[in-house]
Amino acid sequence: MEAPLMEPGPLDAGLYIVATPIGNLGDITRRAVETLDRCALVACEDTRVTGKLLNLLGLHKPLRRYDDHASDVAREALLSEMAEKAVVLVSDAGTPLISDPGYRLVRDARARGIVVTSIPGPSALVTALSMAGLPTDRFMFAGFLPAKDKARGDVLAELAAVPATLVFYDTGPRLVASLDAIARCLPGREVAVARELTKLHEECRSGTAQDLAEHYTAHPPRGEIVLLIGPPGPPVAPEDDVIEAELRAALAEMSTSQAAGKVAKAHGLDRKTLYARALEINGELKG
Repeated sequence: MEAPLMEPGPLDAGLYIVATPIGNLGDITRRAVETLDRCALVACEDTRVTGKLLNLLGLHKPLRRYDDHASDVAREALLSEMAEKAVVLVSDAGTPLISDPGYRLVRDARARGIVVTSIPGPSALVTALSMAGLPTDRFMFAGFLPAKDKARGDVLAELAAVPATLVFYDTGPRLVASLDAIARCLPGREVAVARELTKLHEECRSGTAQDLAEHYTAHPPRGEIVLLIGPPGPPVAPEDDVIEAELRAALAEMSTSQAAGKVAKAHGLDRKTLYARALEINGELKG
């Protein structure tokens, strides 16, 4: 499909969300370059990083810092400007708002009737998913894993039963601790580490969390990292004697129907079969 060229001249007023390369300058889209060329102002996390990108593209635009620490006053100033001219929002790399600032700005712009346009492009999340070899029919992106051990373990425990590939962002200094936590909390899961994406030393390594932790302990990683965890396998049915014991314990506290329902729900078993066995147990107890 042939991409239409943009009309020459300034863009219409509004907010333009522009994805930028995550490592390889060749990944920037023609539409992104044209939008940056025709906008009136660029809001960015770090003016030095974005200034370098614009210089490489041969562009010169006014830059305004806008990050997670930006004040309400700074956001209001940008909203006022985009009501009259084209304001571009970029992050340091990749697609804005994906674990990057911008959510409040976009929400407030839409609430005020300001046109918001997204110019899609590179994303570390999607790039990693496409090359990791883990299921992609369902995935859950959960941002950065917490830095502290307890909080990290709590998040992993909370997401353990989600029937999807889990995706996190991480950093080199914290990766081994994250892998150790995954080995403890989610043993047996397939894990992938994608790093230096689109760059010269791009790597996507998969295996168990324990094996990967040993590798990266010996070879400390650099750069930003995408950490992926495969979905849980099918539940393993407990032994018959365990089910029997749980049914008997439940029957001591509730009705036959409730006991069968409780044990069936806990293990994903057939309720009718358990109800029949619960009736037999009641008959034995009364006999």
